[in-house]
Amino acid sequence: MFRSNNIVARIFQRQICTPAPGTSVHCARRFYENLVPSFTIYDVECPDHSFRKFTDDGQYLISFSRNNQDLIVYRPTWLSFSCKEEDCDSHDLPSKARRFESFFTQLYSVSLASCNELICKDFFLYMDSNQYGIFATSTVPSQDAPATGGAIPGFPSIEKMTFHLLRLEDGVILDEKVFHNDFVNLPHNMGVFLYDDLLAIVSLRYQTVHILQIRDSGNLVDVRAIGAYCHEDDELFLNSNAQANFNNYLAFSSISLLFKSNKCMAFPDKSKMHQLPQNHVQNGLHHSQPNLEESFLSGIKQRLLSFIFHRIWNEEKDRTLRVQCLKKKFYFHFQDYVDLIIWKVQFLDRHHLLIKFGSVEGVLYSETVAHRPVLDDVDFSIISKAVFEKSLNASFLALIPQKVVAMEVKDFRPISLLGGIYKIISKVSRNADQHPAFFAVYNMETTEIVAFYQNSAEDLYHLFEQYCDHFHSTSRNSLYMNFISSHSNNIHALEQLRSIKNKATSSSQFVKKMLGSLPFSCQSQSPSPYFDQSLFRFDEKLISATDRHRPSTDHPIKFILRRPPCSLKFKIKLGPEAGSADGRTKKISSFLFHPFLPLALSFQYTSFSQPSVVNIHFRR
Repeated sequence: MFRSNNIVARIFQRQICTPAPGTSVHCARRFYENLVPSFTIYDVECPDHSFRKFTDDGQYLISFSRNNQDLIVYRPTWLSFSCKEEDCDSHDLPSKARRFESFFTQLYSVSLASCNELICKDFFLYMDSNQYGIFATSTVPSQDAPATGGAIPGFPSIEKMTFHLLRLEDGVILDEKVFHNDFVNLPHNMGVFLYDDLLAIVSLRYQTVHILQIRDSGNLVDVRAIGAYCHEDDELFLNSNAQANFNNYLAFSSISLLFKSNKCMAFPDKSKMHQLPQNHVQNGLHHSQPNLEESFLSGIKQRLLSFIFHRIWNEEKDRTLRVQCLKKKFYFHFQDYVDLIIWKVQFLDRHHLLIKFGSVEGVLYSETVAHRPVLDDVDFSIISKAVFEKSLNASFLALIPQKVVAMEVKDFRPISLLGGIYKIISKVSRNADQHPAFFAVYNMETTEIVAFYQNSAEDLYHLFEQYCDHFHSTSRNSLYMNFISSHSNNIHALEQLRSIKNKATSSSQFVKKMLGSLPFSCQSQSPSPYFDQSLFRFDEKLISATDRHRPSTDHPIKFILRRPPCSLKFKIKLGPEAGSADGRTKKISSFLFHPFLPLALSFQYTSFSQPSVVNIHFRR
């Protein structure tokens, strides 16, 4: 649309030209080629908080106190200061303008966590329509909790986990949802997904997907629980049938006893049957009552096995070939299908869920010596000498020492600490690829599995390549989230994906790697226009729209125009031009971009005890 890169010419051309239908937003976003962050304030005087993210509408900046007890919410403002000189741009900013408070105004501080709970600082979901925020607090996970009540063995147990629904306008807590002795994967929203007003919470410990609805009144209402039961009345139906069968069993057992004693040939008096001693029922007949949890597969597992069976059944019309096919593809792998557990869930729309199934070993690595993901040529005993932070918040700041006297970050190797289950990121990711995984599309209304794929399925990859945006299901009110670049809506992202595919040595491993990101984590990408790959080109190894911490670099991160003349438009550097004093020091960085303003925050971490270095990048 624009022939000139001059912003004045672009504004004039916008007045006299009408964009093609359906392209007005894309044309407006091209103005960001001129409106870029051009100035950086390094090492800003900033409160010692953990900054989470900007809300998708850009109205709030979410942060947590360092002790993970309080929520602090800021309102982004724009820098304003007075200058007596004629050319203000050539002068440095006054000292007052270089503070954090010059860009952000604190709205309130709310205490979320109780004395024995901590805020999960890597978890936050935002509901655009009502400006509600969802936060999570939890107690320290217990690794030695017994697997009772149908729990999966090996999973840690969190004594109390609370989801808070908070109105961000004034900080009022509207409702809470509490889970006891359960485990939900909270970091980076992996175990929770928000779609419109529906909230899906995945209980890994009890293999249940809890569907909640967020009402306009601010209430969290239970809609259904998918796992052991699929319909709302499944439990009532099974319990009533089990009770009827048990009553018949009691009557039959009593008659058999009467026949054996040769005392009576008549039916027993029902009034006397209920007068059996309590200890007699518990020690005798009561143990013969079938246990539903042990004798039945879960409802979702029954639906899955039924779908697999019918799909294989319909593949062959010949009866002989059909039986052979069932033996080879179904009965031979029957126990493998039975042992599958739910890993992750996301909404595809209001009625369909994408569920990822896998083995227990794919979620929790084995504790045996042969399978421990330790350092190369280092004994596992070194880990027992290290100190680990016992919380759900240490998703990247947990380090393993690489030598006996480890003082600086360069002496450590970063690991991920999730509920006390530590793992070296690279080794565990390679180990997880060796375990089979499956994807199922589940219809919540009909309680049926409508599709089932293995993680190496070519047809699922083609759907993922062509319709990636459908997997990034966003709420109807999320305006900015609809313009995140993907290989299904951006030619540059598609070319990059195909280049990676052509370089892959194994097609199957490439498909597994690409599908390994499914289901997508909710609200895990920034809608900032500076990550629009049709506007700018940048090194995705150093920075991207995905919400993740990355290795820091002393070199500036360059944003280059896609359109001619393909010039360097701006760059983001985490430190002054002189660089750090010790270039060998390993650092970790993260970025928060505002959804539509030319404003970004960069954070640099060097050690546990020291606060992060905060830089503000903005257009001056």
